[in-house]
Amino acid sequence: MAGHRAGAQALKRVVREAVRSGIRQLTVYSFSTENWSRPPDEVDGLMHLIDEMIDTQVDELHAQGVRLVFVGRRDELAPSLQAKMAQSEHVTVGNTSLTLFVALNYGGRAEILDAVRAGLAAGIKAEDLTEDALARHLYAPDMRDADLVVRTSGELRLSNFLLWQSAYSEFYFTDVLWPDFDEAELSAAIQDYASRERRFGARQAG
Repeated sequence: MAGHRAGAQALKRVVREAVRSGIRQLTVYSFSTENWSRPPDEVDGLMHLIDEMIDTQVDELHAQGVRLVFVGRRDELAPSLQAKMAQSEHVTVGNTSLTLFVALNYGGRAEILDAVRAGLAAGIKAEDLTEDALARHLYAPDMRDADLVVRTSGELRLSNFLLWQSAYSEFYFTDVLWPDFDEAELSAAIQDYASRERRFGARQAG
């Protein structure tokens, strides 16, 4: 739990730097649909930490002009936590400096599956199902496709994160552990991204 608490402090640093850098949308992975398989004491500790972070950090986020949006399967979370999530979203709904999407009980495959189910429930017929139609039923339809996905801790996998939104994302891998990730590391990732040429599947003219 000490590591998770240090990770929460890293999030505060990254959000402040993102606002300063003019980033408009930032998505962070706080708890995945697979994390329920961790030891019960760790799961309980993580849920308590998330609950505590909402209690203590929303006012600071609001003061920075950050809009808070949670994405994931809410109905599997404690009702009290769901209520706090909804309240924090309500408080920050008008903020425009940065939209912070917090992926909580989130999985990329689960999001796509839930979007298909929601589309079918809304009456979309198979012949009318397009990418745009499906995207309207994702957890946060106003979330832009990710320009850059940063993976810390030396891991080289996506871990079921933003599978739909990262189709043409650039990836940045670093050996720095998330609790040690700071303003300088985010700046390095942004500078690396800025040096790249994005093609979105198109071949460069010779």
